[in-house]
Amino acid sequence: MKSHKIIGFTFAAAVILGITSCDKDKFLDVNTDPNNPLVAAPSNLLPSTAITTGFANGNEINRITSLLVQHVAGTGTQSAPQDVYNIRGGLDNQWQNELYAGALQNAQSMIEAADRLNSPAYAGIGKLLKAYNFAMTTDLWGDIPYSQALQGLGNLQPRFDTQQDIYKGNAALGVQSLFDLVKEGLADLDKTSTFNPSGTDDPIYGGSLVKWKKMGNTMLLKLANTVSRRDPDLAKSIINEVLNKGAASYISANADDFEVPFGSSVGSRNPIYTFNYDNRTTDILLSQRLLDSMAVRNDPRLPFFFTTTPTPDLKSNPQVNPTGTTTTLPGPTAGTFLTFTGYQNGTPGAGPGVLANRSRYGSYVIGSSTTPGGVGGAPIRLLTNFQRLFIQAESALILGTQGDPQALLRDAVRASMVKAGVADVAVTAYFAANPTLVTLSGRTDAASKQKDLNKIMTQKWIAWVGNGYEAYNDYRRTGFPRLALALNPQGDNGTLPVRFVYPASESSGNANNTPNPLPGTAERVWWDID
Repeated sequence: MKSHKIIGFTFAAAVILGITSCDKDKFLDVNTDPNNPLVAAPSNLLPSTAITTGFANGNEINRITSLLVQHVAGTGTQSAPQDVYNIRGGLDNQWQNELYAGALQNAQSMIEAADRLNSPAYAGIGKLLKAYNFAMTTDLWGDIPYSQALQGLGNLQPRFDTQQDIYKGNAALGVQSLFDLVKEGLADLDKTSTFNPSGTDDPIYGGSLVKWKKMGNTMLLKLANTVSRRDPDLAKSIINEVLNKGAASYISANADDFEVPFGSSVGSRNPIYTFNYDNRTTDILLSQRLLDSMAVRNDPRLPFFFTTTPTPDLKSNPQVNPTGTTTTLPGPTAGTFLTFTGYQNGTPGAGPGVLANRSRYGSYVIGSSTTPGGVGGAPIRLLTNFQRLFIQAESALILGTQGDPQALLRDAVRASMVKAGVADVAVTAYFAANPTLVTLSGRTDAASKQKDLNKIMTQKWIAWVGNGYEAYNDYRRTGFPRLALALNPQGDNGTLPVRFVYPASESSGNANNTPNPLPGTAERVWWDID
């Protein structure tokens, strides 16, 4: 497996190691040159691991999953075939470089360097980042190299562990569960370190171990939520364990969100901006499915999530034209209008040829001159306060964990809207104008619970614009919101893919361990029960 024998690549914080050797003078080699370390320090590896984690999530993984959950529609090059479910092939770069040889190898190297230097703070952060990236990998591909991965030359063909073992552990096979890996990382953060991260090497939390602990506990909630249908007892146990620690232990405010920052200069922009505004400007635009869902109640997040298009002279809702559907909504002040142009997933053709006539990702997703980071510098959001609230709302409804599902739903939608840029007073006004949006039935029969769950998950699906991976997990796990197939579906059996296919480099380079036969995109992963 190539990805387990090379040092991880980085994207915005590359670490260059100078390694010198001189065999003929070996008898004089009695000192260590501090300017030419043989291994990287954890303080050098933390920024590269963090940035690569955000890049891996926001790059092609995000593009494919955002198409599958119909946040966006594909109208060119790679995106058009992916929009109709042709996602076989490719993804070697994501698997080999961004994940295994990138974020995962960097995290493992950081853990090992921290252990050598007696710095459990760095080791703990490394384990949390390692767990996040392994969760993302197994969620998308199913069984993956896990317990035997990242050993370099020690094991070039690691075993594929089952997703069940990755999530639940298998002592007989020496497989540590993701839950235990996170807990081990959290335990490390409570230990005394010889040195700790700071604002100079921690681009996410500026060296705050308190916030890293909140991230770890929130990740436990995410992992439990992911397996909640497959193993509700385990999920309920983990969720209760975290909630019983109190709100100070997990992400409970937008300011605590686990998100990876980027910048506005070339080479430091977030991957969503780079693809959509620098490289493939006509590949992706707003999905009609999402536009319809948000426009029906004039959702105030819409102009933050996507750009507006010129308002037609005849203001109708909607107007259909051959290159997309324009939807005109009341603007923020009387007599003003906002127009958006959506596109049905799977529609043949390239969409509007003039960029101004395409609703593309807006300031929340790609940044602007008035947001931190500037144009292209919006963060990639990985674990958030609104996500935690939605998880609590769902688990209170379905698993019976603590909390009022309706109050949690309201708080989740508010947190999402405020994070997008909507004023708090405008959120209150929106709730007053649309009371059914955040009002659950309160009934306990199975049919009513499913309707309430649909309401929760639909709002969570909207909130996750910019992170298709999380929305894709939720859709596969719950079936909500109900998504019609793209027009002209292709791929495996013309069905919406429920997993990624292993890249050719893995099936050839690790053929003895790669599952045989190779699962197609219609085969569910372990936690995704029908």
